[in-house]
Amino acid sequence: MDSVPAQKTVPVQLGPPAPAAGTQQFRQQMGQISRQSSVYFAGAIFTTATGYLFKVYLARVLGAEALGTYALGMTIVGFLSLFNALGLPQSAVRFVASYSAAEKMDLLRGFIARGTVLLLASNLLLGAALLWLGQWIAVYFYHTPALRSYLGLFAVIMLLGALTSFLGQVLAGYKDVARRTVITDFIGTPVVMLGTLGLVAGGLGLWGYIFAQVLGALVVLALLLGMVWKLTPKAARSFSAGFPRLEKEVISFSAVVFGVNFLGFLSSQADKILIGFYLNAREVGIYAIASALVMFVPTILQSVNQIFSPMIADLHVRGDYELLGRIFQTLTKWILGLTVPLAITIIVFARPVMHIFGRDFEAGWPILVIGTVGQLVNCGVGSVGFLLLMSGNEKRLIRIQAYAALLMVVLNLLLIPRWGIAGAAVAAALTTVVTNAWCLKDVHTALGLFPYTRSYFRLVPPIAGALLVSLLLRAWLPNVSHPYWLLLGAGLVLAYVAFIGIALAVGLDADDRLIAEAAGGRIRALF
Repeated sequence: MDSVPAQKTVPVQLGPPAPAAGTQQFRQQMGQISRQSSVYFAGAIFTTATGYLFKVYLARVLGAEALGTYALGMTIVGFLSLFNALGLPQSAVRFVASYSAAEKMDLLRGFIARGTVLLLASNLLLGAALLWLGQWIAVYFYHTPALRSYLGLFAVIMLLGALTSFLGQVLAGYKDVARRTVITDFIGTPVVMLGTLGLVAGGLGLWGYIFAQVLGALVVLALLLGMVWKLTPKAARSFSAGFPRLEKEVISFSAVVFGVNFLGFLSSQADKILIGFYLNAREVGIYAIASALVMFVPTILQSVNQIFSPMIADLHVRGDYELLGRIFQTLTKWILGLTVPLAITIIVFARPVMHIFGRDFEAGWPILVIGTVGQLVNCGVGSVGFLLLMSGNEKRLIRIQAYAALLMVVLNLLLIPRWGIAGAAVAAALTTVVTNAWCLKDVHTALGLFPYTRSYFRLVPPIAGALLVSLLLRAWLPNVSHPYWLLLGAGLVLAYVAFIGIALAVGLDADDRLIAEAAGGRIRALF
């Protein structure tokens, strides 16, 4: 029997969009998504481009074993961060937005103040646990004694990460993703990179990289604190008025988010944990680099989710499922379409991409291909997870995550001893496909929303054009004396040129034209 409370299923007509008032609302909502997500996307592109070069530098200077040691340390931080965050960062998006809209300044003040104190207390406690338990994990589970030396810095990273994540989501609750992106991506990322370059060049090695991350987190934390203070209404900044307790609804929602995050951690980190157990730090390092590149694939999806998630909650409360379905349908098609050229480039040039990091990392190219396929499915279904979470269907999401986590662990236990890191990649990709397909089914069942229409067939010619361009360049690659990275960059640009050019030639529907106009306006504004 389904344990989820009965939800009102609202049939949504996703055929030809209604003109008039619905189009005006659609235009307004898409304009807001375009404005906010474009800044986030610009930040993601900046960190992707600089991050790629930075990872090449780290891979060549530090080597696979040192990066593997760092990745293993971050799995410990990631696990403990499930408990130190208490589900509060994700709750901030929902409740800061709702308290601000309803002008409940007392509850807003109480949520931000008590949430910060709770995070400080839990992180100090779990930081001590990290220093104590981490010694045993490093030696007897990961068989990497060198990891013990860095545990103190990892504890500091955990504390700062919890606070910056919470404050960043508070800004998202204020619907100001743009400023958060400027702070975290355009300021925090360069601080970490420049700090690493200076400290590693000074001979500190992995110590320098971790020190630089602490420095960058401190800078980001200070700036986020200042921005949250500035955007918080004056009535909510009055300390003399007291700090109300967190509402039961906040605690309940945070508990559900905690469960989702815990299961998500198992799904996303079980591979690295079991590689560390079955194999060695070097294999973890190769896998970590390939996995990091795979996570660049859903950049557009993540950009849209930042502003679409609070919008889902707003439209759900107002019961405007027709507009919600129309936005979901259009966004999903654009997310998929604009992700495909990147995915094609990564798959076709997988071996040269990994070769850039050094010969030790070239063996990781199958992980790059398998993981990219899984993330392409993730982008192809759109924001289904957020649709469940932000529409009161979080219990459905946690059930899906529970089965996904179990599937991930079982597949890794079966495949890593047989196929090594390739087995871990297959397990991750299969789990991603199953999870997203299930979420899509539940979104259709609970909300009556489904993103696919005949207009998706218009993506076939642009995708074919991008694939043809990439294959031709790949065939030409052995005859080229230029650096690989230069040809790869050209291949990515040409794939997008072919895709966009053919898409415009094939034709856009009415909603597509609205998106194109909004995107074009943002691009023109940049120049």
